[in-house]
Amino acid sequence: MRLRIAHRNVYRYDPPAAAVIQVLRLTPRNHEGQYVVRWRIDVSADARLAAHEDAFGNITHVFSADGPFSELSVEVDGEVETQNTNGVVRGTLERFGPSLFLRDTALTQADPAIREFAHSVRVAKDGEALAELHGLLDRLYEEMDHEGDDAEGAASAAEAFVRKGGPSRDLTHVFIGAAHALGIPARYVGGYYCSDDGAARAAGHAWAEALVPGLGWIAFDPANGFCPTDAHVRVAIGLDALGAAPVRGMRYGPGVETLEVAIKVGQ
Repeated sequence: MRLRIAHRNVYRYDPPAAAVIQVLRLTPRNHEGQYVVRWRIDVSADARLAAHEDAFGNITHVFSADGPFSELSVEVDGEVETQNTNGVVRGTLERFGPSLFLRDTALTQADPAIREFAHSVRVAKDGEALAELHGLLDRLYEEMDHEGDDAEGAASAAEAFVRKGGPSRDLTHVFIGAAHALGIPARYVGGYYCSDDGAARAAGHAWAEALVPGLGWIAFDPANGFCPTDAHVRVAIGLDALGAAPVRGMRYGPGVETLEVAIKVGQ
């Protein structure tokens, strides 16, 4: 499938910002089942994008811009060829061993309720890792509501689990925390998803990858209840949503910053 991605962030500052610095994780890499045909990032300010790789091997671009300015836009336009690999992730850049992806963060830490949930799945699946992960996927899809990726979301996996719902970010954090509770390495993936309705979105999509002995990394999308397909574009990985955030940065100067996001993914 050839997917076209158009992603626009518009920042507005009142009063105008004196300067801005941002780190962008908005560029996908090639791997098995994903080939970047073309990709372009434009910034409205007079700034140079400096390309780097972060600790996880994600492609990043850093820029700083001097103001004052009341509005700043970052626009992505690209095309990616995808193939359905049934969730199997191969050919990716791996900087760390699996043990790192057993590390909890404040966003993914499993509380007693999540640990009990995870172990109830283990009992039902007789301790087979792949079956356990599919069990987590199915149960989370059945028991938690996907509120849309533009929803505010929860502060942590534990809070999201109590709420029984949230954006894909929150459901992914719960999945990672539950996998860790079973001793299975798991990590966060940020990217894009081409939904059937083709509607514009105000946020990107998130899912998880977990390491299965003998198979390697397998992707799971708890918001949709299935393993990612050729409708998914993988952009960045991390221990949680902060580590794989598409944009992080700061402005210099007092006042209020507002953000408007528009994402369109289609064929």
